[in-house]
Amino acid sequence: MRPQSTRHFLLASAAAIAFASPAFALDGADVLKKINAAYHVQGATIAAKSIAVNGTTVTLTDVTFSAGADVAQKFPVGTVTLEGVEEDKGGYNVEKMSFENVNYAQENVAISVSDIYMSGVVIPADATTGKLNSMLFYDEAHSGPVSVKVDGKQAFALEETTTTLTKSDDESTVSFDLNATGFKADLSDVTDPQTKAAIDKLKIKSLSGQMTMSGSWEIAPGTINIDEYAVDLTDIGRLNLAVSFSGYTLDFIKSMQDAVKAQAANPNKEQADQAAGLAMLGLIQQLSFISAEISFDDASITKRAIDYVAGEQGMTSDQLSQTIKGMAPLMLAQLNVPELQNAVSLAINTYIDDPKNFTISAEPEKPVPFPMIMGAAMGAPNTLPKVLGVTVTANE
Repeated sequence: MRPQSTRHFLLASAAAIAFASPAFALDGADVLKKINAAYHVQGATIAAKSIAVNGTTVTLTDVTFSAGADVAQKFPVGTVTLEGVEEDKGGYNVEKMSFENVNYAQENVAISVSDIYMSGVVIPADATTGKLNSMLFYDEAHSGPVSVKVDGKQAFALEETTTTLTKSDDESTVSFDLNATGFKADLSDVTDPQTKAAIDKLKIKSLSGQMTMSGSWEIAPGTINIDEYAVDLTDIGRLNLAVSFSGYTLDFIKSMQDAVKAQAANPNKEQADQAAGLAMLGLIQQLSFISAEISFDDASITKRAIDYVAGEQGMTSDQLSQTIKGMAPLMLAQLNVPELQNAVSLAINTYIDDPKNFTISAEPEKPVPFPMIMGAAMGAPNTLPKVLGVTVTANE
């Protein structure tokens, strides 16, 4: 090999070795620093006893989490493994962040959670800008089976929980979905005789079902739309809550975080609580109510409940049903809401006669500022249904 070729080869080899050296390796300490910064704006602190880097994998051991001013009160998290870590403009993208299984036992209670991870994690470069890119973001958060045992017997179980976040292409909206499936609860070991009798007659010794939630956040106006927040229990029914309000902007979030940090930093607890309360009252003025709805779809629990209560009162189910329908107008009259009284009475009568679904909705003609709602509630509560546009229906 000629001297010039040899020199070029050596220089190229030296360059390759330099770029592969630790000076250009992933900085695990900085990864933790950026994660910690993202949580610190919420008043939380994350620490790790050691940090190891192997290629694009960062392993944090003996991780602890503390919230609020009391950093001495630490919650053990264990080992956290970040796979597929890449630096991106000062922040980091993480393919998967995995957590140790939870195995907790104290006295007669044992709790276990497995297969816990987050995927598509984006760690911000600067968590203090007050913009969307200053937030820690993920595509999916997942946990596998959850088990709670009391005296060695299964009391509660959950097969799987998945939460997903999705940004729109223009980053103007964030959509979210949650699914918790395979919910089971065992009430057969309740010891109180009266409660146990009620559980037996209502046939709810064993509960099963699922929980779902979906919605979106429009960032500029700060509009939160929770389209569905439902618990669906087999042979009982499905309870769903939907709500929409505006004003929850990035500036609002930053002001709220600043108030929490100021409260935590003030050594005078009474003074700190008062200041935080005033700050929150000021922030609430920025929020406006758009709509809300709560609905229940019956799956036979209503008839069982009427049968049970009737038996306890020494009445037949039909007698109790007629009593409820007769008492409803009298009780509503005391609230002094004539616009709503007839509609509610009709809905109750319809539902009692044939339990299918019952819905309470509130949808004013235009958004109502929260302070106006608070003022009406304190000064003239009977005007609230009109202010909020409340309607009540059944079997629709």
